Amino acid sequence: MLHVPVLLEESLDFLLHDLSGAYLDLTFGRGSHSQEILNRISPQGSLHAVDRDQEAVLYGKDKIKDSRFSIYHSNYSEIDSLFPQQQFDGILLDLGTCSTHLDDPMRGFSFQSDGPLDMRMDTSSGFSAGEWLNSATEKEISDILYEYGDEKASRKIAKAIVEYRSTRLMETTIELTKTIETVLKRTGKIHPATKSFQAIRIHVNNELHHLKVALSKLNDVLKAGGVIVIISFHSLEDRIVKNFFRPQIKKLPKDIPINISVKETYRCIKKKIKPSANEIKINPRSRSAIMRVFSKL
Repeated sequence: MLHVPVLLEESLDFLLHDLSGAYLDLTFGRGSHSQEILNRISPQGSLHAVDRDQEAVLYGKDKIKDSRFSIYHSNYSEIDSLFPQQQFDGILLDLGTCSTHLDDPMRGFSFQSDGPLDMRMDTSSGFSAGEWLNSATEKEISDILYEYGDEKASRKIAKAIVEYRSTRLMETTIELTKTIETVLKRTGKIHPATKSFQAIRIHVNNELHHLKVALSKLNDVLKAGGVIVIISFHSLEDRIVKNFFRPQIKKLPKDIPINISVKETYRCIKKKIKPSANEIKINPRSRSAIMRVFSKL
């Protein structure tokens, strides 16, 4: 299945305020946003892209033959090392998991198909989901499921995982899914393994830490007047984004309209944009997306 970009038109309408500018896509994925950025910017414009997944980088180098485009294999939290002497007119972060990851059983992200318990965005480093689940304590597993997945049955699931691995290693997504199903029964549209898979993926990839680090470095690589577009897909990410920008809000003078938000470093252009009903119908995975837009003063 091809990756379907979320809030594509809305994000690029805000991002591309200077068609001759330099732009940065920090989450290339399968290049849906990047391709459209290149379609819209002028011959004088440029686009740099980053992805921690080597497969995504190879895909970008193979599919996009454009002198205005460059792509780098790195974590977006390392932008200061990647671009020590460069500033951009716009920066995009689409924090969603690429559909090609979810649809490829060998990556281990999905409970809907059987594959190795990996879940790493960058398979060249770090530990896999299986390695962690087979070595972590019951309390560690329970804490992660609760903190990153808001899983109310975290203790029961952790206990079931530890009991399972006492007789054999847990190595596949179907083993994990069936273990969770021994504790939770499906009662609605949401699969009982959804929250646990999310939590384990976030932990294995240290996603929230890297997001916090990246946010702290954006100011150094963004020009004055430059735009930041961030698309989040769950409340933990969105809360980090919202709380990072919130502390710099100044008290507004009485003569400034109430709908204008002025900050010491950034101006809030759009607080919260969600996909339309039509987009959700076409792409159900977009239903949890929230987009926030900021501009550097």
